[in-house]
Amino acid sequence: MKLTLTSFLALLLIFGAAAHAAEPMVLSVAIFDFESKDEAVHDLGPKVATLINANLSAEPQIITVERAELEKVLGEQELGLSGTIAPDTAAKVGHLTGAKVLVTGRVFRADKELIIVAKIIGTDTSRVYGELVKGPASASITDLSADLAKKIATVVTQKGDTLVAKVETREDRIDRIIKALKDGKRPSVSVKIAERHFGGPVIDPAAETELTLILQKAGFTVVDEKSSQKPDIEITGEAFSAYGLRKGNLISCRSRIELKAQQREGGKILTVDRQTSVAVDIAEQIAAKTALQNAAAELAERLAPQLVQ
Repeated sequence: MKLTLTSFLALLLIFGAAAHAAEPMVLSVAIFDFESKDEAVHDLGPKVATLINANLSAEPQIITVERAELEKVLGEQELGLSGTIAPDTAAKVGHLTGAKVLVTGRVFRADKELIIVAKIIGTDTSRVYGELVKGPASASITDLSADLAKKIATVVTQKGDTLVAKVETREDRIDRIIKALKDGKRPSVSVKIAERHFGGPVIDPAAETELTLILQKAGFTVVDEKSSQKPDIEITGEAFSAYGLRKGNLISCRSRIELKAQQREGGKILTVDRQTSVAVDIAEQIAAKTALQNAAAELAERLAPQLVQ
């Protein structure tokens, strides 16, 4: 059968869409120290967490947050790597670490058995799943942790859609911002966010572009240094992205944006905010830009109402 160019392109689109739909979800996971308060197992909690982290790192659909980075980020909030993360605090921890799934749990002995219980929490949905492994008191922690990691991986990969909130479009977010602003007067604003990627040159300012676009769509007048009009409010900040790790053909990048909104006349600071995010793609630059774009979108939703007060 002879294909015309149009038919060939149509087939490419169909197969491309099918391949995209079949791509498995890749989720970022943060593993916290397991509780181990009992005297007999008091030193096993951190060891179990480290072993589970190592095992999950080998899973192709899971990207683990580095333990050192996790401790550094949470240390700033005085949360630490404790195993006391609850569903109601999961969202905050997710924002801080960029993780979509948190794993914590407990190690204890009951009768003559050694038991490890894991709690798997979605930072978007607060959905919680539990898994456990057990063995005799003399059982190998390495083997039990490996078995539990397999069960955790199964939950994350098979039930990821219930752990992660449905991805919303930019239009959905803008509509929600407009509703929150109601009829409030939109001041003119300028946006200047310096951007840097650790690993390669920055081609265009993704964070600044995304924030500017959303504010424009929400009814704000955005001006720059070439505009004849001066802004009522100046939004300035810094953004950076960094290479995370590679899993097969996939590359993860993390980003962080810090910004300040300040009245041009008088210099009153209206708000100061920051946001981290993680993104995955087959190209490092695209992953980095997407992570910055996502962080800027979340900041825009919190920032916009502060500008009309």
